[in-house]
Amino acid sequence: MMSQFQEVLKQSGLHPKPAGLVLQYGTAGFRTNAKQLDHIMFRMGLLATLRSRKTKATIGVMVTASHNPEEDNGVKLIDPMGEMVTPTWEGYATQLANAEQEDLLTALKDVIEKEAIDMSQEADVFVGKDTRSSSASLSQAVMDGVSALGGHSKDYGLVTTPQLHYMVCCQNTKGKYGDATVEGYYSKLYQAFIQLTKSVSNRTDDQKHLSVDGANGIGALKVREMEAHLKKELQISLFNDGSKGKLNHQCGADFVKVQQKPPTGVEMNPGERCCSFDGDADRIVYYFIDSEGQFHLLDGDKIATLISTFLKELLTQAGLDLKMGAVQTAYANGSSTRYLEDTMQVIVRCTKTGVKHLHHAAQEFDIGVYFEANGHGTVLFSKAAEEIIQHLAEDANINDERKRAARMLQNTINVINQTVGDAIADMLLIEAILAIKGMTIQQWDSIYSDLPNRQLKVKVADRRVIDTADAERRAVSPAGLQDAIDSLVKKYRKARSFVRPSGTEDVVRVYAEAETQESADDLAHKVSLAVYRLAGGVGGEPKQLL
Repeated sequence: MMSQFQEVLKQSGLHPKPAGLVLQYGTAGFRTNAKQLDHIMFRMGLLATLRSRKTKATIGVMVTASHNPEEDNGVKLIDPMGEMVTPTWEGYATQLANAEQEDLLTALKDVIEKEAIDMSQEADVFVGKDTRSSSASLSQAVMDGVSALGGHSKDYGLVTTPQLHYMVCCQNTKGKYGDATVEGYYSKLYQAFIQLTKSVSNRTDDQKHLSVDGANGIGALKVREMEAHLKKELQISLFNDGSKGKLNHQCGADFVKVQQKPPTGVEMNPGERCCSFDGDADRIVYYFIDSEGQFHLLDGDKIATLISTFLKELLTQAGLDLKMGAVQTAYANGSSTRYLEDTMQVIVRCTKTGVKHLHHAAQEFDIGVYFEANGHGTVLFSKAAEEIIQHLAEDANINDERKRAARMLQNTINVINQTVGDAIADMLLIEAILAIKGMTIQQWDSIYSDLPNRQLKVKVADRRVIDTADAERRAVSPAGLQDAIDSLVKKYRKARSFVRPSGTEDVVRVYAEAETQESADDLAHKVSLAVYRLAGGVGGEPKQLL
């Protein structure tokens, strides 16, 4: 025990913390300029080792900054079932990260005591990294931390974030979820994809073709590796594959969603399906240009609607009475909510922004579909639902239609990554659904029309003056703000607006939607003014959009 602490002390001297630097473990773990992260990585290696001993399971540590610029990096911890680490341990992460050099052991012992950790317990940590130039030395720092406390680390090298989540889940389910190797991941996914699409006859090469923007990141490498397995059932043209462009620079899911335009470096022909991954391949958005050259984005809401509709139809065909729900945030377009509730009769639940809130709410259903508008999402099946579907698929006494639907549900379970949003898995499911339904991307896009919307930011002195309730759809403080928003919303047709503090900076985010773009812009601007006046805006008043 003492010798372990001596080792920690010695090693941490090689990964010193810059005095006075304070970082917060947020929704996405730690994320900042790579130069400030060496000590953080070492300490997250320490924490992952403690978490492994506490849970008596393998823990994952992923080195990535997702859609941030190339010069940034970050780290996320992965819990035993492939889910995000618990809030209490996020707190420990922040404490350990910010302890000055001489207080590190005290902070470490504090966690060990609070959690009553048996330090003689074996500890196993899986480590993965993205393609950033800083990732190699930073993932080494994580492994140094693991070995300093006597843990074992397995280095998966270059993997997407969802792949590492998958590995951790496979390991801790003793292979029930799959084989904990990159090969195992590909074979599980592509076999399910081939099974789903094999009943679809006479697909043309055009219908099998998809352009993929790899964001010049890890997703591009992994799509390349998997391509060989797809046996021409999906023909991928890969752009922004990392050979010349810069990670996330004018490409990737985040760029496309925010800029509402195609990424640079992708050749697009009218009506062709295109999709973009983000930097660590846990988000995906689709898009196309029409014959007039107009750009159409199919974001997380459109994806959730396609998948929910498909699953709802399969449940009906299989004659299964399972409780299915779609989980959205306040950012989901009002048209998608109406379509799901009114046309498809699917239960829709709204939660606070942030993947962990959606994931949690989706677990309350037999089948829970969740996607953030930015394209991060997946489908969760309860254990009970999986068993019921399996029994039906194997039942000799049911008719062909029910059996076919049950088998398709089984393959859907296998193609999706239930641990976390996964661009590769989501892409395969979407491609399979479009093939099965014989749908073009235009037909998918026209399921419903998005209400025009606008998002703005207002700089404030302190974002904490804004407090929200009802899944962030109403402002509780400052006084008078919600009343002001309500009276503004009443002036426009099909309008809705809400404000929420940013999780990372002193700005308030404003969302507005209405029947026309002009109304949405106008409403967003007037709500911004109300925020500026009532919530302590700084700098000049928000200007009218031109």
